[in-house]
Amino acid sequence: MAPSPAEEQGTPSLPLTRPTRSGRFQSPGPRALLLGLLLMMVSLALYQPVTRHPFVNYDDDRYVSDNDHVRNGLSWDSVKWAFTSYDESNWHPVTWLSHMLDCQIFGLNPAGPHFVNAVLHAMNVVLLFWVLYSATGFVWRSFMAAVLFCLHPINVESVAWVAERKNLLSLLFFLLALGAYRGYASKPQIRRYAVVALLFALGLMAKPQVITFPFVLLLWDYWPLQRGGSLCDPSGVIEGHSLETKSWGWLVLEKLPLFAMCVVSSVLTLRAQSAAGAVTSFHRYSLAIRLENSLVSYAGYLGKAIWPSHLALMYPYQPASFTKLQVALSLGLLTLITLAVAATKKRYLAVGWLWFLGTMVPMIGVIQVGVQAMADRYAYLPFIGLFIAVCWGAAEFAEKRRVSSPWLGAASAVLLAALAFVSHRQIGYWSSNLALWSHAAAVTTRNFVAEDGIGNSLLAEGELEQAMPHFQAAAAIRPSDPISNSNLAFYKMQHGDLPGALAMYKTVVENTPDERSRANAFINLGSIDDELGNLSAARDDFQAAVNLRPRNGRAWIGLGVVTQKLGDYDAAVRAYSRAVAVQPTDVTYLLLAGALKNSGRTEAAAAATQAAQPLSRNFAETQQFVDKLVAH
Repeated sequence: MAPSPAEEQGTPSLPLTRPTRSGRFQSPGPRALLLGLLLMMVSLALYQPVTRHPFVNYDDDRYVSDNDHVRNGLSWDSVKWAFTSYDESNWHPVTWLSHMLDCQIFGLNPAGPHFVNAVLHAMNVVLLFWVLYSATGFVWRSFMAAVLFCLHPINVESVAWVAERKNLLSLLFFLLALGAYRGYASKPQIRRYAVVALLFALGLMAKPQVITFPFVLLLWDYWPLQRGGSLCDPSGVIEGHSLETKSWGWLVLEKLPLFAMCVVSSVLTLRAQSAAGAVTSFHRYSLAIRLENSLVSYAGYLGKAIWPSHLALMYPYQPASFTKLQVALSLGLLTLITLAVAATKKRYLAVGWLWFLGTMVPMIGVIQVGVQAMADRYAYLPFIGLFIAVCWGAAEFAEKRRVSSPWLGAASAVLLAALAFVSHRQIGYWSSNLALWSHAAAVTTRNFVAEDGIGNSLLAEGELEQAMPHFQAAAAIRPSDPISNSNLAFYKMQHGDLPGALAMYKTVVENTPDERSRANAFINLGSIDDELGNLSAARDDFQAAVNLRPRNGRAWIGLGVVTQKLGDYDAAVRAYSRAVAVQPTDVTYLLLAGALKNSGRTEAAAAATQAAQPLSRNFAETQQFVDKLVAH
């Protein structure tokens, strides 16, 4: 895990670039540059298989494949939307712009965004090496921490999932800001501080999980920069280091602008998540339950750091599944580690451990967002602290025990090979949606999200009958689940059980805050009410759908059809006109033409009919379909 004492002391056999008395660093030597290139190559080789993987049928559709704003690429309207949208429970314009750029370049070919994700992860690996090396002067310890970050299976989710582009981008800017802070600390200037603040702002606009950055800077002041005055103890001091020390009060004051940015980001994030209904009410899960789940999750993350098995895309939130003993043991474990770290008085251990604990806070579940108890992607930033603690601790252990380089190298090689093997296997599960969700269902319990994922994967393959048992299993686990209820309701519609389907769609409307799911449920409610002859109820259903999703063409078509059947041709014209605006097809133009003709506007009707003709493969057949659609 770490080099021998001679290696870290910078003997002629392994020359290291050390800080000068001014606190500045010389340019990286050939060894560091070669190691950085090696890291890039290893990372890209490991994740090369993802370029052959499809979009995941969980969030990838909402972020890319079914998102009209993203699919259309970069434009003034799409950029404006990126900065004003709270879609997907977040305000992250940089992430939206990144996805739009992907579509601009690659279209909807999933190989493109998957490749970009792999490149971004490789960049983060190299940046981590550079940040640690430039701050500490230890090339091999920094290299080993970066390799662990590169190869650890917990990070597969962040790279193999296109929707987690936000994770990769936010850490990219986080590491750039941390590196820029090293330059500011060596020569404090407003322009250098502004660079740090700008990079931090970009990180927040990619994903607000990096909100803990100012706190990390205070840890960085303690070690390795040692700017913190009396709290600095002599252990682990970098030879020749002499950055100007400040009082801790000054160091906190220095970061007030960054803390102000955190406040703004928190307000925007809570507003976005509340607007989308993603924040779970305290009436459902009390603060005590959330704290218990947080403790168990912390222990779970530590377990997966040491033994990364049973990794899954979704770990369902099941507070009733753990006992008071598990909570007590988790609290005891965290307390024991904290006391042990404090007792060692090793600054790198304190920083690594507090980095892990602190950067995990926004995702640990005290404010519960979504249906997951924990998530592999949440460890992408926090585990860096553990890797720092392990690599510096192993190096010091090797020095004290005088472990020879061959033995140390062999142990490191075995560990890294094992991590690479497990990561490669984990990447393989992402090769298809069915494989991904089947694995998640196999390694977790009562996972209704995984059952829905399997069902949707089978539906995409045309296996309707095989999909239904999985939706039934999901509904049995979580009766209010909108996905399983929607699919079971659709199945009932297909088999003529309209009252049963109606009841299930009403369950979706009543139990999900998600606008897209509710809009789709209202559309299907409208279709059923229309078929049952309840035209007034159908009109209300479709109106509710367009209120929720104004760019949903199906909703506008449905509203136009029922208002036309009710004889309100002007309302039908307005609805069809909106449908044409968002979904200009031969069907929408012909529907508009019919409503215009019924309202006496024959010239406009003729123009709409003419616009439909070049869009239709079989004009006569399409006209028959439209006539049947609006028939009473």
